Amino acid sequence: MLSNQELAKIAKRVRRNIIKMVTDAKSGHIGGAFSATEIAVSLYFNEMNITKDNLNDLSRDKFVLSKGHASALLFAVLCEKGFLPEEELLTFRKINSRLQGHPNMNYVQGVDMSTGSLGQGLSTAVGMALSYKIHNQDFRVYSVVGDGESEEGQIWEAAMAAAHFKLDNLCAVLDMNGLQIDGDVTVVMNPFPLDEKFKAFGWHVICVDGHDYDQLHKAYAEARTVKGKPTMIIAKTVKGKGVSFMENDYMWHGVAPSAEQAEAALKELED
Repeated sequence: MLSNQELAKIAKRVRRNIIKMVTDAKSGHIGGAFSATEIAVSLYFNEMNITKDNLNDLSRDKFVLSKGHASALLFAVLCEKGFLPEEELLTFRKINSRLQGHPNMNYVQGVDMSTGSLGQGLSTAVGMALSYKIHNQDFRVYSVVGDGESEEGQIWEAAMAAAHFKLDNLCAVLDMNGLQIDGDVTVVMNPFPLDEKFKAFGWHVICVDGHDYDQLHKAYAEARTVKGKPTMIIAKTVKGKGVSFMENDYMWHGVAPSAEQAEAALKELED
């Protein structure tokens, strides 16, 4: 298990690569990728049993990035795991690249589900978890969901099904950064209180600081002890976390930085 300091160094490299990818592509989603960075890094490096040796196995833990527009985060983390060459990251969102604006499981080993249409990823995670249950396989399924995404009705259909089938091998993390493409989620279509809603749907709910590794690891461990119901970790995060002029600004939802802004961001992310 990696230390918090080691994870922090990985997270910084992930953020630097996201800046480079989105800047070079002149397109992409930095804000929501940065808010979920600690979540993804902690899952891939300290929680899930995913390695080069079992990458192509059906029988291993699975990860579904339900908020698929944050694909740059997933690709940058897969690179840190050694599943993607770093030089390929700069093909992000370019013609004929495997690394598109939403992850495609047919192109990239380690991408467990193609996502992008918001609300659908959690449903596929439910299906994976149910399949493991049916086949008596002791593996877990993890999914990262957006708070803006939780305005989609399919999220709640998935939530109802997961509780109905008692999927205690399913752990979702809700990236609650409070912002979406059009602004504050409470103004666009207020989904709160998300913790009480998931409890009402029959989930075990844990609330954490989504940038605190200790809290995240404690939540994952608690989720493993829960029987008879799925777990939702509500992770309070900061959109654009890590770069001062991007933090808590919805305008960085889907905008690429200029060369000057990218240089300034990379300077803030230096070791």
